[in-house]
Amino acid sequence: MSSSTERFARTAERVAEHQDARAPRLAEQVRDFVELRGDERALDVGTGAGALAFALAPLVREVVGLDPVPELLELARARALPNTEFLEGDGTALPFPDGAFDLAGTHRTLHHVAQPERIVAELARVTSPGGRVLVVDQLAPDDATAAATLHEFETARDSSHTRLLTDGELRELFAANELALLRERQEEEPRDLARYLDLAGCAGDGRARAEALAAGDPRVLVASVGWYLLARS
Repeated sequence: MSSSTERFARTAERVAEHQDARAPRLAEQVRDFVELRGDERALDVGTGAGALAFALAPLVREVVGLDPVPELLELARARALPNTEFLEGDGTALPFPDGAFDLAGTHRTLHHVAQPERIVAELARVTSPGGRVLVVDQLAPDDATAAATLHEFETARDSSHTRLLTDGELRELFAANELALLRERQEEEPRDLARYLDLAGCAGDGRARAEALAAGDPRVLVASVGWYLLARS
């Protein structure tokens, strides 16, 4: 079991509770940002307990959510809606044919993956020509020193953390996969330190290190989250 899979298996209930608390806000954000027709077949890669899938479900014909963590999928299935389906699988090698979806998205997943470029490539591959891709993730600062401090904090907090990408790095991945940017926005998201550490099950030396880093540089507790809506050529 990878460190990412183990972490989310261990904290699945906390992740689902956090998701449920944020669900109304996420539903509003997705509705306003993506502007769907209502007849789309959608895919949520790294669905977890179904956060993005459930935000999309009232807006599309059907949603497939895919995740590698059975414990999270069990919670997603317990919340399932008539037009949702949840499958276990690897986002870097999606079990779907080319062009199978009108919309393919991933929500706060890329920084947990060793090869985020493969996720973006797979999202593009399974999206039909003229379809859209939605990517939402926390961003790394452009400043190298600030990025290094944030990386150290996130790694101390969460064993599943791999690396945050900058806005520029994400744009390069989009261009490499012939995804044209339709709409974007960035949001600043303040975080309560104790709750944020609890969400990842952070304890012991890791928690002490994360607390020390946050005390030394409180900027690590304000996340920049990028939203990108892209067109598949």
